[in-house]
Amino acid sequence: MMYQIALCDDEKAEMDKTEQLLGEYEREHADMEFLIERFRCAEELLRMVAKKSYAPDLIFMDIYMPKKMGIEAAQELRGMGNESRLVFLTTSKEHALDAFRVDAAQYLVKPVTREVLFPMLEKFFGNLERERRKYVILRINGRMCRVAVSDIIYCEAQGKSQCVQFSDGSQQLLHMTMTDLYETLSQHEEFVRVGAAYIVNLEHVENISAQEIGMSDGKLIFLPRGAYRPLKERYFHFYCEES
Repeated sequence: MMYQIALCDDEKAEMDKTEQLLGEYEREHADMEFLIERFRCAEELLRMVAKKSYAPDLIFMDIYMPKKMGIEAAQELRGMGNESRLVFLTTSKEHALDAFRVDAAQYLVKPVTREVLFPMLEKFFGNLERERRKYVILRINGRMCRVAVSDIIYCEAQGKSQCVQFSDGSQQLLHMTMTDLYETLSQHEEFVRVGAAYIVNLEHVENISAQEIGMSDGKLIFLPRGAYRPLKERYFHFYCEES
């Protein structure tokens, strides 16, 4: 399983130490792969997140940084709607209450040690694995992004690319085959292939007829010959299981 981790600290030695420990943990867990990004200041991290091109699973952030304190940066992240787990690194416990207010997962006092970090990671990844059942990881604009299953309405083939329609009205073009995209999405029972050109999220299907599907955003998707019966059965099975 792949995880995105951000390290945000103006002290290179501290980032090196944290990255080293994460590397040790990764090597001891063969089923895990860490994609680690390093940021020397909070502004760099905030810019990446603001572009909606970066959504790390876990952020290690120093409390004391020049220009913008870690707590202040965390408040801005939450204001953007970012839900990444936050772990604050600091030499003092005086901001522990502030960390609680921005929903920090942990508050670690430097220097971080294996004995403290590894149990925290075990708990974090255990919780995240349960949550991940509601998310998919897609490569968007060259970055691996965590996307909520419920946010995807449908995917439509456009030449050699696939256009993903989101519930907020936005779209993203993915440079991958429909087969590869369906392999990723089909891990969740919400998604079903409709002909050669569409993958639809059953949560967003408003109605089905023998000729077409009506989606929650008003999109009408015409059904190819023979598709109605199996789709109808899948649709009813999905909602019967949900109930």
